[in-house]
Order: sequence, then structure tokens, then C-alpha cells
Amino acid sequence: MKSLALTATVLSLLSSSLCASNSNLTTPLTSRQILPQNFIPPQVFKNINLLRTINLEKSYPRETVNLIIENVDSKPQNEYYLPFEAGVIERVGGLEVRDKKDPDKGIFGAEIVEYDTYSPTLFYRIRLPQPLKTSEQQTLSITYSVLSALTPLPAELQQMDKQYLLYTFSAYTPSAYTTLKQKTKLKFPNTDIPEYTILPASSNAEGKEDPQRQGSSFTYGPYGSVPAGAAEPISVRYEFTKPLTHATLLERDLEISHWGGNLATEERYWLTNNAAKLSNHFSRVQWASAQYYNPPTRALRELKMPLRVGSLDPYFTDDIGNVSTSRFRTNLREANLELKPRYPVFGGWKYSFRVGWTSDLKSYLRKAGGDRYVLKVPFFEGPKQPEGLEYEKVDLRVILPEGAINVKYETDIPLISADISLHRTFMDTLGRTTLKLTAMNVVDDARNTELIVTYDYPLTAGFRKPITIFLGIMSVFITAWGLSLVDTSIGKT
Repeated sequence: MKSLALTATVLSLLSSSLCASNSNLTTPLTSRQILPQNFIPPQVFKNINLLRTINLEKSYPRETVNLIIENVDSKPQNEYYLPFEAGVIERVGGLEVRDKKDPDKGIFGAEIVEYDTYSPTLFYRIRLPQPLKTSEQQTLSITYSVLSALTPLPAELQQMDKQYLLYTFSAYTPSAYTTLKQKTKLKFPNTDIPEYTILPASSNAEGKEDPQRQGSSFTYGPYGSVPAGAAEPISVRYEFTKPLTHATLLERDLEISHWGGNLATEERYWLTNNAAKLSNHFSRVQWASAQYYNPPTRALRELKMPLRVGSLDPYFTDDIGNVSTSRFRTNLREANLELKPRYPVFGGWKYSFRVGWTSDLKSYLRKAGGDRYVLKVPFFEGPKQPEGLEYEKVDLRVILPEGAINVKYETDIPLISADISLHRTFMDTLGRTTLKLTAMNVVDDARNTELIVTYDYPLTAGFRKPITIFLGIMSVFITAWGLSLVDTSIGKT
């Protein structure tokens, strides 16, 4: 059993759900709260019962922790600390905390706190909506994903070999408080699990050797009282012959045109496959012959993007130019865009491309009264793969009509920055109001999470561009007419 040092300071707010701006310029979300250097989470809670589920069916682990907490202090408390190793917390994404018994209460506030860059342990501070009174209990449900947490072992393989992944975690759920009872369940994609850590029956509260295996699921525990900061390293190695698709950057642009009644979407991807690398050179002949029986492969060979019904005019390009290996199918019930890269993307290989389409604006925009408009769009869409896809960074730009003011937004995606600026395009005068949002460590489970943007668009602003075009054309004619009056003939001497 090892103890994690319980030390912490402030990084930045990674959860932000509402931002407002009354002008065209704002500042990024840089609010910080500095904690004292000797800070240790106060022992005001204890975990009565805890169940952690680790889902390894995708290319990233997804953890769900359901627990009952109790206030053991003499005063009401509303701040609960969740510890992570320093090397892990920077890869945690999509952390959500809800009331397990009443999910309709919404997401609880959570932020990262620390005090020492070199500290081995950092914390998420969770704020309960209502302080818990002495001896009062509450059931929490905490979910999050960890990016780049799976390691191919071996790291290099033949082209058509099976791939095995190694995942390391603690049998004891990391906690800043004493836990009276807990267990951990793991869900694997299949039953091919050749290696895993075995714990003696003496550590199990029921006297059983861990793990208890049932099909493709493992269970470690239950365990009795475990002190704060305790850890018991566990490693599992399992078969996963699928790509580990990692997007280092996704840039998404949404351009709104009131005059054209059009929403233009463009997404630019920089992908890397983190699967096992090839031990020999790539064989095109072997790859082509294997396609007849379609075996499992760790190479990324296609991307499927479900789009909203009504999406039109898709395009797919990369650094070379247009990619013809795509197919778009649409009807009254669905719209699917299937993309095939120019080459199969094996482990360690990279591929960058852009894809775009147009949609009818009335499906996303409504008028709220007066000059106020409400835009409701997905924060990001992207491919929907059975093995999942993780995004290290997502930059979203919502390009509003020129003259849009009083911009506000709301989303459940945790953000690290928000900015409103001007974007100049063809025939603009001052530039178009642009809302830019940045998120880190996002997974495809969050695709189609809604972004709501409200803004004012005065009637006079709507006529700015037509008047500009009209005046531009008139100035050309007047200039031509003025030049025609100039006498350029050569007089007699």
C-alpha cells in the first residue's frame, strides 16, 4: 500500500457554463484563487460506500464513481476534494459531478486547485449546491475520462498482428477522505485478458482473491476501511485490435448568414493513431488482400460522421487536395458522411484533413423577440467511431453576422478560454462578430453537446452590407462617368 501526498495550488477554471458580454471584446477566463502552501484538504467528510466502474471498451478509459459521503464536521460543509496524480489530472476530461438520486439538479461546480507545480497530487474541488449539515449524507455520481492513458504492449507489431493494451490504476479509488467500503469494477471489450494483477484474499473484506472474474468483467473488492491517500497499483493487459485515434487539435468554424439563411460548417482535424507501430515496412499487397475478409486492425481506415438531417454540399480535402474516397448519404431521417483517408493510418502515423457542409439556418436559429436571436448548435460533431475518439484541444469559432452585439453563450462543455473579436471577410466594413471558445481533453461521448448563443442583430446592421455593395458599385460608375468627362484629346498647335 502506498500513500499519495495530499498537497495542492490553483491552475485555472476548467468548468465554465455561462459567459456574457455586452461589447465586442472580452477577456479569457483567467480567474484564479491561490491556496496557502501548507494546504491539506480538511477531513470534514468520510466516504460511507463507494463503487467505481472503469470502462475499457473504447480507446480511452471512462470512469464512473458513485459514492455516499457524510459530513463528519461540526459545521455545514460544501467543498469536497477529489485527488489525482499530477501527471493524470492534465489529461482528465469531461469531469461531471451530479446528484446520483436527483440528476435533474444539474452539474455541480468543479475546478482544479494546486499550490506546487511539482506536487505529486493535485485536486478537483467540487462545490455542493447546498452545504451538508453535520451527519447529513449525499450520494454523488462522478464521471470523467482520461486521455492517452492506454499503452500498447508490445509497442511494435507485424501489420496484421493482434494488439494488446496495458492499463495501470489503483485498486483503491484515490480519495482525500477515509473510505469505509469500496469496490472497483472493470469492463473489457472482450475476454482476451492474458495478464492482470492478483491481490491476496487477505486484503478483500469477503476473504476472496482479487480479481473476481465474470466474462469480460473484473471486480476488485470489496475492501474495508481505507485511509485517505491510499493506493494499491494494479495493471491489466487486454486485447484491443482497434485504432487509438487521438486528435491533437480540432478547429471548428460555424458561419451564420442571415441574408442567405445558411449555416456553413467547417472542421479541420489533426489526427494521430497512438496504436502499436509497425515493426516492418507497410505492405500494400498484404493490406489489399486482407480487405476481402475484413479482419480487425489497429489501423484507422475510415471515419463515419453522422450529420444533422438537412445537411448539404459536403466536401473532404487534405493537404494534397480533394479526397474522392468519401460517400454522402442523406434522406428524410438521417445524413451520413463516410470518409476514407488516402492511406490506412497505422500506429504512430498522422493524418490532417478538413471537412465541411452547409445547413438551413432556420433549423438552428430562432428569433426571441425584438432584435434578439437564439442560436442552438452542437459544440462539435465529428466522427462517431465504435472505438471512440479523443480530442486534446478543440477551438470553436462562431462567426456571427456583421453588426451583432450583446453576445452571450451557454454550454456544458468545460472551457479554458472565451473571447469575442472581429473577423473580416469579403465585402465587410468593420468585420463580423466572432465568438471563440476553447476546450481541452474532450472525448467523442460529448459530441452533439449543445451550445446556445444569444445576440442582438439590429435591422440597420442587416442592411450594412447591401448598402456597402450598392455604394461601392455606384462609386465605380461615378468614377467612370467623371473620367469620361475629361478631355484627353491632343489639341492643334
